[in-house]
Amino acid sequence: MTTALLGLLIVLVANGNRPVYVISIAAGLAGCHPRTLRIYEEEGLLEPVRTDTNIRLYSDEDLHKVRVIRYLTQVRGVNLAGVKMLLQFHDLADLIEELAGDSANGSDDDKATPF
Repeated sequence: MTTALLGLLIVLVANGNRPVYVISIAAGLAGCHPRTLRIYEEEGLLEPVRTDTNIRLYSDEDLHKVRVIRYLTQVRGVNLAGVKMLLQFHDLADLIEELAGDSANGSDDDKATPF
């Protein structure tokens, strides 16, 4: 295998946008129950890729989004409708940056962002 081909393979495997995790693995990595991921999908917060056999596949980016959603709901007390509005009006990266800035500017230590 050539070095260029090997490098391309590593980039493809390490890409956070590539859906590779089935729901049970994704839930374990995100620290939640698989039903939570289904609820987030029903509420329009997540859009996992579906295989030909209708199996949900999640990417690293999806898992990061789940962690943000869980932070907003569990630590900040935002309901799922509020989270949906925040994600519609803010880019995920901007929202994370804003939340990280809030916690750095004198917010409670127990509200520090986990991402």
